[in-house]
Amino acid sequence: MSEPARHPHVEPSAKEMRLVIGASSAGTVFEWYDFFIYGALGAILSKTFFPTGNATLEMLLFWLVFAVGFGFRPLGAILFGYLGDKLGRKYTFLVTVTLMGVATAGVGMIPSAESIGYWAPAIVILLRILQGLALGGEYGGAAIYVAEHSAFNRRGYFTSYIQASVVGGFVLSLVVVLGCKAAMSAETWAAWGWRVPFLLSILLLAISLWMRVKLSESPVFQAMKEEGEIAGNPFVESFTYPGNKKRIFIALFGIAAGLTVIWYTAMFSGLGFLQNSMHVESTTAEIIVGIAALLGMGMYIYFGSLSDRIGRKKPIVIGYALTLVLLFPTFWFIGSVAKNPAQHAAIEWTIRGPDCTYNPFATKQDSQCGKLMGDFAGAGVSYTLEQGDKLELVMGGGGAIALDDLDWSDAKARKAEIEARAGKTVFNFEKHKPSLGQSVLIIAALLVLMALSAATYGPVAALLAEMFPARVRYSSMSIPYHIGTGYFGGFLPFIAAYIVARTGNPYSGLWYTWVVVLMAFLVSLWGLPNGKPRDFADDAS
Repeated sequence: MSEPARHPHVEPSAKEMRLVIGASSAGTVFEWYDFFIYGALGAILSKTFFPTGNATLEMLLFWLVFAVGFGFRPLGAILFGYLGDKLGRKYTFLVTVTLMGVATAGVGMIPSAESIGYWAPAIVILLRILQGLALGGEYGGAAIYVAEHSAFNRRGYFTSYIQASVVGGFVLSLVVVLGCKAAMSAETWAAWGWRVPFLLSILLLAISLWMRVKLSESPVFQAMKEEGEIAGNPFVESFTYPGNKKRIFIALFGIAAGLTVIWYTAMFSGLGFLQNSMHVESTTAEIIVGIAALLGMGMYIYFGSLSDRIGRKKPIVIGYALTLVLLFPTFWFIGSVAKNPAQHAAIEWTIRGPDCTYNPFATKQDSQCGKLMGDFAGAGVSYTLEQGDKLELVMGGGGAIALDDLDWSDAKARKAEIEARAGKTVFNFEKHKPSLGQSVLIIAALLVLMALSAATYGPVAALLAEMFPARVRYSSMSIPYHIGTGYFGGFLPFIAAYIVARTGNPYSGLWYTWVVVLMAFLVSLWGLPNGKPRDFADDAS
């Protein structure tokens, strides 16, 4: 089964190539903006749509619904991958960007849970599902479209703009949020102003459609159509084409899973770590992470271009290896720099007692020890847990604080009394703004994480396009990519937050990233071909 030859007369000119990259990248920016704007507004949305009175539970429910969108990406990949291989690349990702824009604008129109009760979170979930379906078709369409227009020796460079555009969507979401905050009062923002970034997606949708409608179909798809090589059932053929099962396995566990947990850890975990664990003022944290992401965008293009010269495998495998070494030290460094003075002065806390179990999903904890653990988890304060016969809160280097006569029915009063007895701040840390020097150091550390993400993500669009045959390329690359990014990456914020809540250690959630990256490193080391890039061939592994 031979691959269709690219017809010389359809090779794009430099001007046409700029249009291809510009329209594909802009659409990708807008789609990921739509997806990430939900994550960027977590603090408000968790209270608006998931009010429980328990801040930890509200945030966990928020991240769980965030993950729902990712969970439906594989279904979108199957649906739109089928359409992309049957009907063409261009019109398929026109549909995906439309669906994403409409669903995102819808989030901005949903009344709060206070107004319509459980209907509010139900509608949010429905719209997140539609977003996930749309995104499941978007990436594969944009990446393949650019790859199939690219000269062979520049494929990594040209497709890396798609990878950088994903980061661009995240940056745009932060820029719009910060701009809206600056343009209105805090009261207006909290009341209804947060809806504006969602509604702006209608404008972005119009721009994206205007750009993409001017594009022509992929030359590779055109050649397949002329030669009668269109797949009968792309989904089935993706798993029956010789060697494709192995390729899909490598793409899922060696590529998609690894790159996405690094990316989300650098961006979402980095932002949440600053805002929650380090108590950095919310807007300041968004600016710091946004600057790091903006500065790091060029790294994706660099590593994509580098892969054209040295091969796709080297930067990915080396990026994974360095992540295993540098992940924890980088976050430890950020934590040491970002802590406010009160946290630097804070002592280590130990909760000791019987029946010390904590359920982050419960609105109320059953035991006194569980309530105390919830107090610390909700405040983002780390602690260690020890078994004991009597419930005690032990100060590092000091004695135990008496807890016998606390009012366990009133969390606010209980925390105030514990702070009074300790004679220092335990829970109620004031939000702070790092100094300019501290901010620069945090940005530098985040750029280390961005570099690791760029090394493992920048070459990927070209790599995936080269791994699979053209007749089922849309389906074959989209399915493993979106299963990997949807489940391994999409559930990362939720899983990491859950681990931190259960352990009381703000760094413990990083173990999820580390384990997934280790798996991806081993699979990629084994499965990715060595040497320079090459077009797909039936003998390629």
